[in-house]
Amino acid sequence: MLPEGAGAAAVSRVGRPERRAMKILYGVVGEGMGHATRSRVILDALVQRHEVQVVVSGRAFDFLSARFPNVHKIWGATLAYEENAVSKLKTALQNTRAAVSGIPENVRQYFEISDRFTPDAVISDFDTFAYLYGLNWMLPVISIDNMQIINRCQHEPAITAGFQADFQIARNIVKGKLPGCYHYLIATFFYPPVRKDRTTLAPPILRPEILAARPEQGDHLLVYQTSMSNQDLPRILKGSGRRCLVYGVRRDIQEDVADANLTYRPFSERGFIDDLRTAGAVVANGGFTLMSECVYLHKPMLSVPIAGQFEQVLNARYLESLGYGLYAPELTGDVLKRFLLQVPFFEEKLAGYAQEGNSLLLGKLDGLLGQIAGGGGTAPEALAAVD
Repeated sequence: MLPEGAGAAAVSRVGRPERRAMKILYGVVGEGMGHATRSRVILDALVQRHEVQVVVSGRAFDFLSARFPNVHKIWGATLAYEENAVSKLKTALQNTRAAVSGIPENVRQYFEISDRFTPDAVISDFDTFAYLYGLNWMLPVISIDNMQIINRCQHEPAITAGFQADFQIARNIVKGKLPGCYHYLIATFFYPPVRKDRTTLAPPILRPEILAARPEQGDHLLVYQTSMSNQDLPRILKGSGRRCLVYGVRRDIQEDVADANLTYRPFSERGFIDDLRTAGAVVANGGFTLMSECVYLHKPMLSVPIAGQFEQVLNARYLESLGYGLYAPELTGDVLKRFLLQVPFFEEKLAGYAQEGNSLLLGKLDGLLGQIAGGGGTAPEALAAVD
């Protein structure tokens, strides 16, 4: 008997189903580089068998277009930050101005893709353009991201306590972003109960450089800070007495700058990964990508989420609940001291975490594409009513 979804496939001489190559439109949201780094790994797998066109906004375009052909730049909304928090006013003004030229460009890209490419399926990493394309052409859409966990899983009151209003807002935004997808693949290192059908939780997608990294026990703190507005950060880090390798704060530097026990470093992917794999612990915000890399490499993390981003609070609170690190609404000397005292406990908990590379999520994706190729696809609009 052929596997589910492979009824239309031929059978090879070794008895395995052979599927035709599919045409896939892949959309990547450009806000934050985590979506791009995850999509890079998935695209590496897809282009081995399928014909793929990519639409992407923001900084992620440069990252992906340097690695793959057929990458098209579109406009996408972005967030504006102030004092390590999302500024709603600046975000609204920034996107209103950008939409004047951005929306017509997206319309042009839509018709260009329609003229030269006829996708069989759409994959969206929280991208609206590709999703709407699939909706309009009644194509099955597969969602792959970490955000849908907010809406499609059940979260204990302790996780959302103090942020109930933010949680409901975030859930409504996520729910309205990509409703009625054929399936939702959610990358995660924590596993709350799933409350909706067509939902699969799988370990995080990790870039090959992280999978190849061999963790070592060092004594330095790796500090990644995207905001340059925390004037107390140097004082707090110096007060720890620990050697601190600091990324993100001094973006103007081209080489290391030493200041007492602090070393400010210009960003280098290879250098950052080496500092991460040898770190004693990590201090950063609540972004999912770095957090999942810390978990995989068994590095305790002090997570200080960016204010106004509930998804980061969710990540940080689950990190703490699993014993993998500490959540704090703001970084202070007392918080850092408490975190460092608990590092041995976090290390013990992290020692029990393991995942087999990216095989689970990529395997599930391959199975879903096989179902669609075999005629099992359903358009988003037909599924929206049951979401």
